[in-house]
Amino acid sequence: QVQLVESGGGLVQPGGSLRLSCAASGAIFENYAMAWYRQAPGKQRELVARISSGGSAEYPDSVKGRFTISRDNSKSMVYLQINSLKPEDTAVYYCYARHRNYANINYWGRGTQVTVSS
Repeated sequence: QVQLVESGGGLVQPGGSLRLSCAASGAIFENYAMAWYRQAPGKQRELVARISSGGSAEYPDSVKGRFTISRDNSKSMVYLQINSLKPEDTAVYYCYARHRNYANINYWGRGTQVTVSS
């Protein structure tokens, strides 16, 4: 069982930056690919960044260049740096873990709210 706890959300002005953190526990962190998703009110949850167990990162075109995902295996942490924030980035951001060999073994955090507003 993997526990994921997000932090770092908050209210930020347009153009600002945030770094979200996700602390993982309960399993061998290196065995998991990690990802960040977000869900805005009335919208489906969408992938914004993912990083393999080996550290390869991928992003959808919608956030490429503004979002950076990273992981620190020594601390069992994954991060999401968000720059040039826009009001449309307002959402609950969720941390997600998926076992690198068994796709049916996956976990979600409870999310952290990011609100972009002046």
